[in-house]
Amino acid sequence: MAETATAPERTARTDASGVVHTPAGAAARIVSLVPSITELLFDLGLGDQLVGRTIFCVHPAPQVKAVRSVGGTKALNWDKLKAARPTHVIVNIDETPKELADALGAAGYTVVVTHPVEVTDNIALFRLMGALFGRAAEAEALVDAFNRALAALTDAARAWPSRSVLYLIWREPWMTISRDTYIARMLALVNWLSVPAATGVRYPVIDLDEALLAEADLVLFSTEPFPFGDRHLAAFGEAFPRHAAKARLIDAEMVSWYGSRVLKGLPYLAAFATQTALAAGTDR
Repeated sequence: MAETATAPERTARTDASGVVHTPAGAAARIVSLVPSITELLFDLGLGDQLVGRTIFCVHPAPQVKAVRSVGGTKALNWDKLKAARPTHVIVNIDETPKELADALGAAGYTVVVTHPVEVTDNIALFRLMGALFGRAAEAEALVDAFNRALAALTDAARAWPSRSVLYLIWREPWMTISRDTYIARMLALVNWLSVPAATGVRYPVIDLDEALLAEADLVLFSTEPFPFGDRHLAAFGEAFPRHAAKARLIDAEMVSWYGSRVLKGLPYLAAFATQTALAAGTDR
């Protein structure tokens, strides 16, 4: 396709690696290696063009079950991938190893790279998928809904004080998030700042000890990638009784899944922050 598109059109078709893609529309056969983007593709009306997904792509149920699995987010079954005959494979910088993305490109597939970090990066993500696959109007509807949801949360959060939160994503070893991650930027919308403040690593291994816990007003146990549950909160309370009241279980899909899930995630986060404040007996 000749590069005669206007600058906004080129921007809409530019992925996170800087590659400007040619729109494929209805001719595209799509494999998504990113669970949250699999959900987004369905919400854009692209379910019929989705020919492959990962075993971790579970939304929307039950429609996603009709799409063949081609493996995990980091390891593919290449035979199943080839059998799906995709034209496009969607990957993510955090979730897809670079070596795998490079191998997909070398195999002749059009690799679409995503990497939302700021919550507002969802706008570019919606428009990228819409522009590539002939769903521009549907993408703009999602943009409008996102802007309304973000404005509502931003308005509500103006009066909320800052709090420090330790967001746990794994155990053995304990792991958390740095402030330059999508999750941390979501939490920042309700004035929750992740600790430790500076790590140099986006998903650092930490020592869960009194010194770190003293920095945190809240300790959030995420439901993925490690499936934290009530028993882990109970064990934390036994191990660190001084900090037991800080522990909360948080639905990780609502704060870590970008794409159309953010339309549910923003009001969820507002309600979660409000309920947490009420339980603590503070304004927010």
